[in-house]
Amino acid sequence: MNRRTQQRSLRLLILLAGLSATLTARADVVSAVQSLRAGGCGGTVATARPLRRNERLDRAAEQWSAGRSLAAAAEGSGYEAEATAGLHVSGPESSMAALLKRSSCRSVTDPNLRDMGVYHRGLDTWLVLASVYVVPTKSQAPALAKRALQLVNEVRARGTRCGERSYGAAPAMRLSGTLAGVALGHATDMAQHGYFEHKDLAGHSPADRVRAGGYKEKLVGENIAYGPKSAEEVVQGWLDSPGHCENIMDSRFAEMGIAYAAGHASKRGLFWVQLLAAPLDQG
Repeated sequence: MNRRTQQRSLRLLILLAGLSATLTARADVVSAVQSLRAGGCGGTVATARPLRRNERLDRAAEQWSAGRSLAAAAEGSGYEAEATAGLHVSGPESSMAALLKRSSCRSVTDPNLRDMGVYHRGLDTWLVLASVYVVPTKSQAPALAKRALQLVNEVRARGTRCGERSYGAAPAMRLSGTLAGVALGHATDMAQHGYFEHKDLAGHSPADRVRAGGYKEKLVGENIAYGPKSAEEVVQGWLDSPGHCENIMDSRFAEMGIAYAAGHASKRGLFWVQLLAAPLDQG
């Protein structure tokens, strides 16, 4: 074997050794996480099912290590997460289980997390643990509507501040099936056609749609949102926006309908519509 061939062989061996060390390190981290979940972190918390390795979360871990925020890294990797946890540990592979147990036990064993991604560089390891977001089914809609109503009535009962304006307590609202049906129609239309406006593509206003649905009203208000994944998130988002918050706190409104629809293509999040109304026969 000549000298040049020997040098190429040596470089190849070094490369393979480095690759083997990286793979071993990743395997050690994965094994440590799975062991901690199976053992309840040494019996200190409840056990949890093993995590699934996910290539998208591997990319998210790498992007996070490069300085992106955890949320941006997960989104940029194409993983639609409902919940995420990021762990950055530094130390030798042999100490990984002890390091994770000491610093991140509850995150590692969180039963709500289902998937895992790993990125390793030198003595540093980045782990992204997550659960994928599942679009609520139609059968879940009534429960989500009741939860949204509960949240709205809780804030109306205590009063709140909407921007620079303070609101006192307001009477509780009730759900309206008619308003919910009209809200679903507009949410579905926005989701199918990829727009986000109070006026629909035919130029109809919220009040126009409510009347067309057979609801006789004195006053109509509408809040819309794109992106929130739960009743809690969408209601809080509206409360954080002065105009939407004022609609929720308007004591004249007595009935509410709320609905959501999943978008398509580039707009795959949920489109939400909340209709607030004072019926014509209200005293």
